[in-house]
Amino acid sequence: MSPRILITGGSGFIGGHVVAALREPGGGIPSGVRLLLRDPAGHGSADGGPAADVVRADLADPASLRGVCDGVDVVLHCASHVGDDERLTETVNDHGTRALVEEATRAGVARVVYVSTAAVYGRGPFTDAPAHELPLAPASPTSRSRAAAERHVLDAGGAALRPHLVLGAGDRWVVPGMAALTGMLSARLKGCTARQSVVDVRALARAVVAAGLSEQALTGAHHANHPEPVESSDLMDTVADRLGLRLPDPPLDLDQARTRLAAKPRALHHLGMLAVDHWFADGGFWARVGVDPGTGFTQSLAQHAPWYREYREVLER
Repeated sequence: MSPRILITGGSGFIGGHVVAALREPGGGIPSGVRLLLRDPAGHGSADGGPAADVVRADLADPASLRGVCDGVDVVLHCASHVGDDERLTETVNDHGTRALVEEATRAGVARVVYVSTAAVYGRGPFTDAPAHELPLAPASPTSRSRAAAERHVLDAGGAALRPHLVLGAGDRWVVPGMAALTGMLSARLKGCTARQSVVDVRALARAVVAAGLSEQALTGAHHANHPEPVESSDLMDTVADRLGLRLPDPPLDLDQARTRLAAKPRALHHLGMLAVDHWFADGGFWARVGVDPGTGFTQSLAQHAPWYREYREVLER
């Protein structure tokens, strides 16, 4: 009998790809999959039929979670709130995850896998660093609330996956942010050799599914990034090339880039993140879950570039 799976955040960026990953073997979502959605209206499969057993519940309303895990073997928790509203991020990510884990424990769920973020470590630098060696030092309300969410999952014997930069169709933060930063510089960034961990959302989604369904219990925190990091200048160059950005000025080094962005503190923050290593060792994660991490940043971006170009066109209308 196939395990019965509950997915949170199935209409979001990563969760949507997790649902797609579950479709892959047989061309449709297997039986025994339940989607927890705050707003299920209009949700359905590509052929117009029901995508899965959909339950309406809201992590911001713990009472609505009662019973959502009944009959479930595995919870794939992909829902998070990312934003500047500290109260809402705490309500959804921290308190909502605690309520979900309590409900999973009550219902006898065997495994909970939470999609977290490497941002729980703070600013860096981090160089080829394994998860068990890094202390948590979240620097933003969102990352603090997600670190708290992790603790609820880990204390219950679950697993937390910590990707860094996740790219792919549906990404409205990472590659668009790099494109915006490059546009503000009006130039390429030269000589920035800091290394960044990245992962294609499709590979991450397969890893989430595999972690949930593995015959060997996967517990604790794990880095879920492609094993090969990418230098920041190469990241920015690849984004500029694939998205066809116009950059009329000569390339800038880091000091010149900081000067140009002096009046833009948010852009300076993003540049500062790119200026130091955020390279997280995978510790054999991909081999343990039996998933191919993919071809790396350059080829992944080439495959997703049409989506990013269309997204930028929509933003610019």
